[in-house]
Amino acid sequence: MSEHEENKPVITPGIDSFKDLSSLASDFPELVKSRLTALVLITTGAGFCLGWQSESSLWNLFHVLLGTAGVAAGAAVLNELLEVGPDGKMKRTQERPLPAGRINPQDALFIGGILSGLGLAYLSMVVNSLSALLAGITWGIYLFIYTPMKRVSSWNTLVGAIPGALPPTIGWAAAAGSINSEATLFFLLQFCWQMPHFLAIAWLYREDYDRGGFRMITATDAQGKKTALYSLIHTASILPLTVATFYYGEASWIFLIGGLVFAVIYLLPAVRFWRAPDNTTAKPLFLTSLLYLPGLFMVAILDRAIF
Repeated sequence: MSEHEENKPVITPGIDSFKDLSSLASDFPELVKSRLTALVLITTGAGFCLGWQSESSLWNLFHVLLGTAGVAAGAAVLNELLEVGPDGKMKRTQERPLPAGRINPQDALFIGGILSGLGLAYLSMVVNSLSALLAGITWGIYLFIYTPMKRVSSWNTLVGAIPGALPPTIGWAAAAGSINSEATLFFLLQFCWQMPHFLAIAWLYREDYDRGGFRMITATDAQGKKTALYSLIHTASILPLTVATFYYGEASWIFLIGGLVFAVIYLLPAVRFWRAPDNTTAKPLFLTSLLYLPGLFMVAILDRAIF
């Protein structure tokens, strides 16, 4: 062996220095998409509260949130790994840990795999098999259907709304051990909420998405007419779904009135966006979407607590 070969550093995979660990700690919230993961946990918790049974407890809620946190965070890491190339081309994502080179792909694969596996195993062993199954379906659709579809079809937003709407059913299944028609209606409510929410984002960042090679509906909708119409259709659909949830579920008039009020508040900017699709009308739609979902679940949980 030559002197050069003897002095050649040994490279081993994984995080192997204090500097690496320090960088990971500072980048971890962004790596796991902390805001998106927090939304998943909030809606999972809301679903648990709505499906609450006499045998349910706060410990059960803790267990389902812990397991779901692992699955959601792991999926976020793996999604960033799969999209590291496109993310590096977009202004809004190019400073994320992976495209910026602060975390290497091998470490991301390890972290994402461990978090996902532990989360699914925890739900299966500590909570129940139905919640683990729903979490697994969410994870699979998000990573292996929605993520690659974003680069080949503008239908990706519709498909992506499915895993985005499943977290409340995970919580409901954890509390009740089953899914009924009311849980399905809350799934549909969150599904319809997501479409205007993400379509508004797609419109506001349409040039960035084009740079990343994502086939959003805005890529073939220069005037924004289709984007605005689809937003309006899904927002308007929330009104009859709210009535159906009242009629078929256990909700009282408190949910009906409160849910319809929040639905109308959400509908108004969607109408304005439909009438004049541009950035000045898309942004209020996006901001109102951030109000609607917590408002809906707040009213629903309050209704459960009172009646």
